[in-house]
Amino acid sequence: MKSINKTLALIALASSSAAFAASDFDTLDVDGDGVISQSEAAADAKLMSMFSELDTDQNGELSKEEFSKYK
Repeated sequence: MKSINKTLALIALASSSAAFAASDFDTLDVDGDGVISQSEAAADAKLMSMFSELDTDQNGELSKEEFSKYK
């Protein structure tokens, strides 16, 4: 029974991580202002680690064009 519970927990974790990792621009743009701020990008660790590189105009936000270079 314990192994079944562990297996189900791992499946749930993997599926939620996969869904979270598949974040798109509109999902990350929580306030709907057409850009992704650093605080919004913080929801995706990989995006946050690349934020400075993707923010080519260095305005502290990612436009759809800048975000399109992600992944």
